[in-house]
Amino acid sequence: MIEHYDFGRIIVDGKEYTDDLIIFLERVEDGWWRREGHRLYIEDIREVIEKRPEVLVIGTGYSGLMKVQAETKKHLREMGIELIIQPTKQACEAFNKTIQSGKQAVAAFHLTC
Repeated sequence: MIEHYDFGRIIVDGKEYTDDLIIFLERVEDGWWRREGHRLYIEDIREVIEKRPEVLVIGTGYSGLMKVQAETKKHLREMGIELIIQPTKQACEAFNKTIQSGKQAVAAFHLTC
């Protein structure tokens, strides 16, 4: 569960992170790095795709500067993965609501910009 988010800082299950991260069902992977910092490509979320969650929540940054590439969106939708793409503050709220509803969800969050 995400307890707090602010520019460059997020608290997940009582632990603070200051790097971009992916929240899987069983763990948090911090230090998430993308080929291009403000663009999200399929290769940047290979492990997420392998897990095949029902929902992928993407936080595009404090101001929403990270862009999800069209081919990435298309690929995920073709796999039947529901996408929620929002600035990170709203994405955190959406992620919490999604897991509370019982859906299997993964989150990928850009914490700055």
